[in-house]
Amino acid sequence: MRDTRESRLLLVLLIVIAFALITVDIRGGEDSPVDGARQAAATVFGPVENGVSGAVDPIGNAVAAVRDSGARHDRISELTRENAALKGRLGSDDRTSSRARQLDTMLKSAGAGQYGIKGAEVTGIGAAQGFSWTVTIDAGRGDGIKRDMTVLNGDGLVGRVTTVGPSSSTVLLATDPDFTVGTRMEKTDELGFATGRGDRPLAVQLLNGKAKVKKGDRLVTFGSQADKPFVPGVPVGVVTRVDPSGGDLTRNVYVRPYVGFTKLDIVGVVVQPPRDDPRDAVLPAKPKKPKPAPTVTVTATPSAPAGETETDADNPEQE
Repeated sequence: MRDTRESRLLLVLLIVIAFALITVDIRGGEDSPVDGARQAAATVFGPVENGVSGAVDPIGNAVAAVRDSGARHDRISELTRENAALKGRLGSDDRTSSRARQLDTMLKSAGAGQYGIKGAEVTGIGAAQGFSWTVTIDAGRGDGIKRDMTVLNGDGLVGRVTTVGPSSSTVLLATDPDFTVGTRMEKTDELGFATGRGDRPLAVQLLNGKAKVKKGDRLVTFGSQADKPFVPGVPVGVVTRVDPSGGDLTRNVYVRPYVGFTKLDIVGVVVQPPRDDPRDAVLPAKPKKPKPAPTVTVTATPSAPAGETETDADNPEQE
């Protein structure tokens, strides 16, 4: 239709009529004169509207689902982050508990030996290209650490300080082949020298080739002049094998160290030696041997011969 004056007048007229019908319908309520026409229109266009609504609703539902899915995804992500943070805290708590136990055990050992110690954390191991068994600790000159001080933990002898920096130090471990420490056997006081052999048991050369030594015997450090590099009484290890003396002047035994050198964490540097030799006081208590279970012996009584009662056998005069 071309935009003419007559078409514009017709459009205005239709708008006026539409507003008039709307006004009449609203004022008439249920008695509206156009109610019949509205119902007829609903009958004709209702199915079309329902069809369009049915076609549009899945789209709307899909949009809502996508929107809800995004919200759920955000919630899942939030829960994942919370779980990760919780696991991190639990891991941290476990590590803290482990360190607290290590520190507590070390302080008890230091108390038993009357050692004044400076606690430190192992922060590194020796260079990969090197052949020495060493670790780095986070305590140095500023903490009162000096060269040739004894290093221990709650289990026993770790090593000795070899290099000291302002805030860190290097410790030569007792497993190093260049490491040697004087030892003393528990109770018998037999002296010797323990040498590191890497990941194998320590080799201890006893000065007395005829010394009586057996598997399970324990050793502690003998101590050095002026307590450097070793203070006395630090647990070293347990005898695992004894070589026959063969008439030699010395005797070799092999000792499993108390310390687990592959899992060092918290250590203590002895900055103040004990006033008196603690002897065997720092050694852990030996586990009690289980008491043997009582045995009961049952003796069977032989039965009487066939055809003869116990009375007959005991009283032959009644025959």
